[in-house]
Amino acid sequence: MEREAVQTRILVGVALLLAALIAGYYAFYVPQVTRPVVVTAVSEEASSSPAWPVDLNTAGLEALDTLPGIGPVTAQAILDYREENGPFSSVEELENVYGIGEKTLEKLRDLVTVS
Repeated sequence: MEREAVQTRILVGVALLLAALIAGYYAFYVPQVTRPVVVTAVSEEASSSPAWPVDLNTAGLEALDTLPGIGPVTAQAILDYREENGPFSSVEELENVYGIGEKTLEKLRDLVTVS
């Protein structure tokens, strides 16, 4: 009996030691934190860089819309002006388009051309 009691105490001691090791490991375990990965789908057309300078007399709505300060409404106004008045004779004539003032013209001067 005494021998079984000693063996039982040894097994209990080993079990407690293993439990303490496991508890200690988890007490100091710091899981690795990773940041979430954000994936965005970009069309090939949108990811390509704009081709500047843009020719005011041949550019379509999409090409004009790539210009800084020109949105779809102003791009359509440029197309409407071109239809009503014929081709642009100079870049400065762009100031006659509704929605384009001196400041916008200065931003666009190096990005547009006329053929």
